[in-house]
Amino acid sequence: MLDKLAFLEEKYIDLSKKISDPEVINNQNEWKKLVKEHSDLEPIVNKYKEYQQAEEALQGAKEILYDKSSDEELREMAKMEMSEMEEKIEAYKDDLKLLLLPKDPNDEKNVIVEVRAGAGGDEAGLFAAELFRMYTRYAEKNSWKTEMMSLNETGVGGYKEVIFMIKGKGVYSKLKYESGAHRVQRIPATESGGRIHTSTATVAVLPEVDDVEFEINSNDLRIDVFRSSGCGGQSVNTTDSAVRVTHLPTGLVVSCQDEKSQLKNKEKAIKILKARLLDLKIQEQQAEIAENRKSQVGTGDRSERIRTYNFPQGRITDHRINVTLYKLDSFMEGEIEDMIEALITSDQAEKLKQVEN
Repeated sequence: MLDKLAFLEEKYIDLSKKISDPEVINNQNEWKKLVKEHSDLEPIVNKYKEYQQAEEALQGAKEILYDKSSDEELREMAKMEMSEMEEKIEAYKDDLKLLLLPKDPNDEKNVIVEVRAGAGGDEAGLFAAELFRMYTRYAEKNSWKTEMMSLNETGVGGYKEVIFMIKGKGVYSKLKYESGAHRVQRIPATESGGRIHTSTATVAVLPEVDDVEFEINSNDLRIDVFRSSGCGGQSVNTTDSAVRVTHLPTGLVVSCQDEKSQLKNKEKAIKILKARLLDLKIQEQQAEIAENRKSQVGTGDRSERIRTYNFPQGRITDHRINVTLYKLDSFMEGEIEDMIEALITSDQAEKLKQVEN
């Protein structure tokens, strides 16, 4: 590990010189790439420097302790410093191991979130709408921006499907663990007998795709336009502004009708389609990884029941990591950070095991 850290420190110094070179700065694409690489290495290099400083302090304390000419008081101080530095060094080693774990290349990206009502009729649609609200509240708390992409309402205040984008720093690194089936247990407002019903909604969190990294052959697309239908608005049923995009090789279909402009609807539909196509690749890669891992935390398997929201007991249980929180009301208001941090910690621990084995 120390050899790798020394190599990365040298690389960081070299990158620092390159990003200050006028010739490199003139090539903006190359410069941006190097700046990002430099930025990614910075936390590792800074932590490595702290580790080195602690090692130096430990050696200094040892020299004093084993120097027979040192007085007793100084030797006692050296003992205390040795103990303190040894603890710090172990902590720094743990931090460095985490920092050296392979990073998900999508972690810093914006995301497209798709929430769909599952089993449970109107109650599932209402739950899907509540999940949408929960994620938008969480986005607000992190100063992230939310943009509606597509909405299909049930007519009773619920959503059959809602697709939205969340923009901000490191959004995917936090929300990628939300993909999967979410289950709610509660007494619906329409239930006269007071029986608890179980309903589901599925969540898919897809990293936004840059045009540079992913291109779709226009010959692989079929674009259909049709008249919008919905709860109102001047453009509804008056112009062919709604757009349906079909990716012929995979059969994936995306429809958008939220915008009055046909062009804007087409742009949104293609953005969603690109994200879904990239997600298919990610799912294939993660399925291979999952075969060699007991933990399914990071796989985002859509069919997997990942979490239960039990309203009568006021609890949320994440089944992947066996964590239960008794704060359902605040959780539904977007206070989901504790659960996300627990998922990140569990995923990191699993990856560390793989590296160490």
